[in-house]
This record gives sequence, structure tokens and C-alpha cells, in this order.
Amino acid sequence: MTYLPKVKVTLTKECICENTTVRKRKITTGDDAVALFRESLLEADRERLVCLHLDCKMSVIAFEVVSIGSVSASVVHPREIFKAAILLNASSIILMHNHPSGSSEPSAEDIEITGRIAEAGRMLGIELLDHVIVAAEGHTSFRQVGLM
Repeated sequence: MTYLPKVKVTLTKECICENTTVRKRKITTGDDAVALFRESLLEADRERLVCLHLDCKMSVIAFEVVSIGSVSASVVHPREIFKAAILLNASSIILMHNHPSGSSEPSAEDIEITGRIAEAGRMLGIELLDHVIVAAEGHTSFRQVGLM
């Protein structure tokens, strides 16, 4: 007789944001997201990729740190991005990551993974609204510079 594990997939929230201005705020562009989370990304000493999950009214459902990398790279796969988005019933997402180097210029790897994530999102019905790189010198929105 062969036994297979029975599993139950659940979402665990680490904390509840008491700041209702963030929880109910409408986010429609990368600039909106940067206004809320720029400082926390700039404080990080390594690359962090974060995902804002949005409902159908473009309000923030959750904020997730998807990946913490080194000072110059962060490994990410589309499945890691969309795991929580699916469980949260997100309609769309905005990705942000920091460049501790200070330059907000997208790397070839940034551009390539953004395309893969956008394609995966189209297949799942969860739109990638933007991917923003935050750095000391400013930020770069993939949507605004035509990379999406």
C-alpha cells in the first residue's frame, strides 16, 4: 500500500498593520508604492524584494518580503511571488526592490525576471502593475521607462 501525504495550504499573517492609511490606501502606480515603503527599503543593507498585494479596488491587502539577497543580487522565482498573491486573492501586485549600491538602474537580470513574473501573472489572472527599483539616488519604475 502506498501512502501519500494529505496537505492543507494556509496563509499565516505575521502581524496586522494598525496603520489604516496603509491598509486602505489606493495604490495604482509604482510611485504610490514608493511613497509608502521607500524608507524601509533604503534602510536594508542587502537587496530585498518586496511585493504589495492589491485587491480589485487597488487597496493594499498585504506587504510581503519575498526575498533577501546579497548586496548585489536577490534570487527570486515567479512561484515565490504568486504563492501569497493566490492565497490572498490578490487582483494585482507591485514589486519593489532596493539596490544598496545607490543606483536605480535595472540590471539585465532585473529586466528578465520582471518579464517572467509579468507573464506568469497574466496566466494566473494577477496583473503585475509595476516593478520599482529603489536606491539612494532615486527610483526607477519599469512601467514609466517602458520596460513593461
